[in-house]
Amino acid sequence: MISEQYKNMLKGKSIIRELAEFAAARGEEIGYENVFDYSLGNPSVPVPKEFTKTMMDLLTSKSPAELHGYSPSLGIPSVRKKIAQSLNRRFHMNYTENHIFMTSGAAGAIAHAVRCVTQPGDEVLTFAPFFPEYHPYIDITDAVLKVVPPNSEDFQVNFSLFEEMLTEKVSAVLINSPNNPSGVIYSTATIQKLSDLLRKKEQEYGHEIFIISDEPYREIVFEGVEAPYVSNYYDNTLSCYSYSKSLSLPGERIGYIAVNPACIDSDLIVSMCGQISRGIGHNCPPSIIQLAVSEVVDLTSDMSVYETNMNLIYNKLVELGITCVKPGGTFYIFPNALEEDAKVFCQKALKYDLILVPGDSFGCPGYFRMAYCIDTEKVERSLPALEKFIKSEYKI
Repeated sequence: MISEQYKNMLKGKSIIRELAEFAAARGEEIGYENVFDYSLGNPSVPVPKEFTKTMMDLLTSKSPAELHGYSPSLGIPSVRKKIAQSLNRRFHMNYTENHIFMTSGAAGAIAHAVRCVTQPGDEVLTFAPFFPEYHPYIDITDAVLKVVPPNSEDFQVNFSLFEEMLTEKVSAVLINSPNNPSGVIYSTATIQKLSDLLRKKEQEYGHEIFIISDEPYREIVFEGVEAPYVSNYYDNTLSCYSYSKSLSLPGERIGYIAVNPACIDSDLIVSMCGQISRGIGHNCPPSIIQLAVSEVVDLTSDMSVYETNMNLIYNKLVELGITCVKPGGTFYIFPNALEEDAKVFCQKALKYDLILVPGDSFGCPGYFRMAYCIDTEKVERSLPALEKFIKSEYKI
């Protein structure tokens, strides 16, 4: 018999992927340049030229076995060491290679981190709005994901509701800052208050409560915005990172877990991740990509276009009377829809070849997400369509 669990998951396909497929099909009809596709968070800027050069150098200077063979199960030691050194330089930490575990992107990092710090039946809390794939990431581990309702004023943590839900059954809190879908960055005050509360509850309950910090957008931070590094504030933190956004390498599936050296059992967790890989088959990311990113570990793509696009869209939304928390980073914006049912709102937008994602699956009905990782020229051409949509459908 086939698995009923995965069969049932077919009923809950990703709305983001469905809209991206719709946009591609519409593009076949009218030319994709005429479809204003804000559905998919696929980085649009080039990889750094240094990364390309590094790949070419590796291919001509290293042996095929070194480039294309299996890496050690925890990742290539020299790569882990360079990542640790980079984090120490940037965030004043004291990681060693023994605190770094190489993964297939941030998704692979979260898959390992959750299994490290939960038992079946444990609760993991996250905060709306949240990335909807957290549900399969957590649910399949037999832990239970529970979502703290949003603080819609600024999308910082809703502490009053969080404290109510922070029971003895909670073993981990999964946070995402800079945030997908809101673009909001948790302030230093938010991270400090969260850390203080978790330390208090650890003492009260007599067990650790871990922060799993999902950080793939860590480098996309806009001018004047502070983005605190969570491990500087809370010892029991596992940082889950991906180079998909910072180096525009989503298809290469490369990232890592960084275990705070001050974390309980920090000397065991990376080795535990190696054992978890044996059970889920999520192991040994490509050797050549590990080696390549380690040579450009302090670089990023030129991501200034994302802030340019954000300002164009945010200013137009405000002009049209749509309320929105201004993003501090990422390439997402999360405005209020102009009617209670955001699915209906986004369906109406399709008539204007605007592909918008309703906020229901992000835990925030009544909102919609725009992923503006597209060319600025296309953003500018989309604004009249957005204006026509709002004025025609809502008489504003």
